[in-house]
Amino acid sequence: MKKVITLICALVIGTMSFAQKNEIKAIEKALNKNDFASAKANVSAAEALLANMDDKAKSKFYFLKAQALYANGNTSDLDFDIIVETLDILKEHESKIGKIKYTEDVNEMKSKMLESVLKNADEALQNKEYLKASKGFEKAYGLSLKDTTYLYYAASTAVSAKAYDTSLDYYLKLKDLGYTGLKKNYFATNVDSGKEEMFSTKKTRDFSVKAKLHVKPRDAMSESKAAEIAKNIALIYVSQDKSEKALAAIEDAKKNINNDYNLVLAEGNIYLKLDKKEKAFELFKRALSMEPNNASLNFNVGVLSMNSGATEEAERYFKKALEIKTDYADAALNLSTLEINKGNEINEKMNELGTSEADNKKYDEYRNQKIEFLKDGAAVLEGFISKNPDTKNMSILNQLKNVYSFIGETEKFKSIKQKIENIESRN
Repeated sequence: MKKVITLICALVIGTMSFAQKNEIKAIEKALNKNDFASAKANVSAAEALLANMDDKAKSKFYFLKAQALYANGNTSDLDFDIIVETLDILKEHESKIGKIKYTEDVNEMKSKMLESVLKNADEALQNKEYLKASKGFEKAYGLSLKDTTYLYYAASTAVSAKAYDTSLDYYLKLKDLGYTGLKKNYFATNVDSGKEEMFSTKKTRDFSVKAKLHVKPRDAMSESKAAEIAKNIALIYVSQDKSEKALAAIEDAKKNINNDYNLVLAEGNIYLKLDKKEKAFELFKRALSMEPNNASLNFNVGVLSMNSGATEEAERYFKKALEIKTDYADAALNLSTLEINKGNEINEKMNELGTSEADNKKYDEYRNQKIEFLKDGAAVLEGFISKNPDTKNMSILNQLKNVYSFIGETEKFKSIKQKIENIESRN
């Protein structure tokens, strides 16, 4: 009885071995015909038998699986990741068993895949298809983990595509890897153009110099990307309204960056969102000292000054914003409002007066003062319209209409009212 059982077990194992070989041969046969659909189907069938394959069969299966999924370059994004994983498993497997048969083929296949991926990523970048380019560079990094520059490119192009969640993942990984981007660059001056050019390797640069196509060779280290990465992490957190993480990232970025305008501005915006206006005001003014000709920043500092009651400061910032950007409607509106508010502040004095002859005289004086302020407010908006005659900004037009109504400028009131009605009728 014992001998019968042994014989049955041997038959079962033999049958399984035969099935494994058949499935692997089926994959190979389909690949020879470039029938990748059948090859993939046979891969799925063979995968069920993987646990019982011997080491030699496993090596062959992994390589054929990668080829089937790659389909001569016509692979999907999902299959691409599986191919890379499969090739890595194959190399590890061969290293473990001490029989290197496919490793050289794996390296060659990865090299071809990398070349194709980088070509497609570069083309996407040239066509401003930033998300596609980012995915391509991320694939390139997956194929060559030592080349972390590809992951940096993936992060940068993801930012250009406004895929901030994706770029944040890449930047955080770069930070964890300690990526700096520091490398030696090789330069030489083109004899014909007289312009300095950069070479990918020292060897190609030296060859060109030796051929007398270039002169004045020099080497230089690139700038570290660590500060840029830290800053971008902070700015992405700001865009995601993750204030605590953003502030922590900004503090981290400050270790590598001194007085960076975007970083100071980002920190100011966070404190503004947290309703810590004094801190925001301080940071905005600091940023403004770095970028004095930034219209938006002048406007924002003007708003903070206006809200804190620093009218003269606010006026100065709004005027500067308009000087830099003559079509800055909000700056013109706020500058006009400052003048109108000066007039409205006189209302309290007027309301305190009695009905005596002296009070009536004082009332007329106050009313004239108010009208002058309102006229100054109107003049701001009139100046804006003269420089932007085609403006359809309803806030500007309505404010001017209301001022004309109050100060009794009937013809001007009718004219601006008609203009508003014409705009509204077209919408």
